[in-house]
Amino acid sequence: MRVLLVEDNRRLSKSLQMTLQEDGYVVDAAYDGLEGEELATLAEYDVILLDVMLPEKDGLAVCQALRRKHVSTPILMLTARDALQD
Repeated sequence: MRVLLVEDNRRLSKSLQMTLQEDGYVVDAAYDGLEGEELATLAEYDVILLDVMLPEKDGLAVCQALRRKHVSTPILMLTARDALQD
């Protein structure tokens, strides 16, 4: 299974990558929204793990852009936001 991980916190990203790889996943990583969106449109992924608060382009905007481009890969949103309005 091929995973695209889009997370700007490099320490967290490396930790998630290692855990996923240990479980047999192939992981590509991007560290900002623009890079994540580009990778998601250039390659086939089984799932995208997408942080909400990203530099360059936030995760919600990336998700919307991918859907407009008819990228139907399942997307799991990662966030540290915890307020009810979020």
